[in-house]
Amino acid sequence: MLALETHDLTKDYLLGFWRKRPRRALDHLNLQVECGQVFGLLGPNGAGKTTTLKILFRLVFPTSGTARILGRSLDAVAVHNQVGYLPENPYFYDHLTAEEFMNYAGALFGLPTSERRRRAGELLERVGLRDVQSIPLRKFSKGMTQRLGIAQALLNDPEVIFLDEPMSGLDPVGRVEVKRIIQELHAQGKTVLFNSHILADVSELCTRIAIMRDGVVLWTGRVSEALEREPEGLERFFMTTVQA
Repeated sequence: MLALETHDLTKDYLLGFWRKRPRRALDHLNLQVECGQVFGLLGPNGAGKTTTLKILFRLVFPTSGTARILGRSLDAVAVHNQVGYLPENPYFYDHLTAEEFMNYAGALFGLPTSERRRRAGELLERVGLRDVQSIPLRKFSKGMTQRLGIAQALLNDPEVIFLDEPMSGLDPVGRVEVKRIIQELHAQGKTVLFNSHILADVSELCTRIAIMRDGVVLWTGRVSEALEREPEGLERFFMTTVQA
């Protein structure tokens, strides 16, 4: 069974005021992500990476095509108990503290009180927020909010974790910590799919990547295969494809 499979996934947006014209954000996306992989969607802004994740979580609906997570269609409610999601720009109830928010999120997943408090404490410690767990979220920096978003994405102990630009807004220490978390998840047999436009992140963490531009997948394969394509490795290959 695949962790994720998409077939000709396509999304058109209507743009304009009087005469709306379609703009294709995603063009017949075909992906297969095996269970236990760390899979990277690599590409510049506007490549269709975030649109892909929004479709998978039914925040927007595809114009055509299909997708399945853990062998189930996207409209199967039960599959959401097995996935975690960090949006590109997380925004949470700013009057809550980090501890209160994590408790609230755990309640939405139906976790027992003792279990969600235990998980919340462990995850806040894991992302370096235990010391500020009683501070209202309106006082959090972008990097702190990003860390909290990662914690909530792991709260239900998901089998598949989707992270949209997980290192965004983090300082060098925070980036190292997030990479460590992704590596730990991989060691536990979890499947991680994350978006990035930073070459170093995908080459260091991913077992397999898809390079995207203008809603189209230009190349899919293992990082080692990309490194073999050019003497200078993945960086030259990436720059060639996105600038073509």
